[in-house]
Amino acid sequence: MFEFLDPLREMTTVSVILRMVFVSLVGAVIGLERSAKNRPAGFRTHILVCLGAAVAMMTGLHVFLKLKMPTDISRLGASVISGLGFIGAGTIVVTKKMSIKGLTTAAGLWTTGIIGLAIGAGYYELGLIGTVLVLLAETVFDRIGQKIPHTPEYTMEVFYNEKTCLDQVLRYCKDNRMTIVNLKIHTLDGNGPSMYAAEVKVRGNTRPEPLTEHISQKRGVVSVVGL
Repeated sequence: MFEFLDPLREMTTVSVILRMVFVSLVGAVIGLERSAKNRPAGFRTHILVCLGAAVAMMTGLHVFLKLKMPTDISRLGASVISGLGFIGAGTIVVTKKMSIKGLTTAAGLWTTGIIGLAIGAGYYELGLIGTVLVLLAETVFDRIGQKIPHTPEYTMEVFYNEKTCLDQVLRYCKDNRMTIVNLKIHTLDGNGPSMYAAEVKVRGNTRPEPLTEHISQKRGVVSVVGL
């Protein structure tokens, strides 16, 4: 397939220039979509990742084919794949509401780097197909994913003055098939009796209004506020 590209698979000056231009375009196209969504790794980052991966792969090929040195040409590529994990980790953040953002950007950076390796090795077709599929995953598939029904999550802050009260609240949630996603407890400063606040994040099909109303009636609960 695409036999007309065979001459460009050789390590010549023309093919090297073509690969550098191609990976820059590929990184730019993928990065534009991320930049349009104000993601932390955008246009320039994707270009640099794709370009660096291609340079690493071509360096391995050059050392093996041109310099005739006994080396594993895949070693540099493997190091690129591992190193991209550190870059991707920097784009993943956990918000105050304990939701995770940046996973798609991290995965996109990792995939962009591997596409760069493929193009750097002269596998132009795979690089082009990979680019198209990445763009589909970040655009069309994103819209499809938003239509998939998800189990709703609710966050509520429970104010109470009896320590044993929180156990009853958590037990009630579990008895009603709700999952405790996150729990934060802190003591409220004051001159009066001890007061506590617990930020509880639950996942379940129960509507928040009946949930907070029932919990507010528990003994020791002062008030429940939905967040």
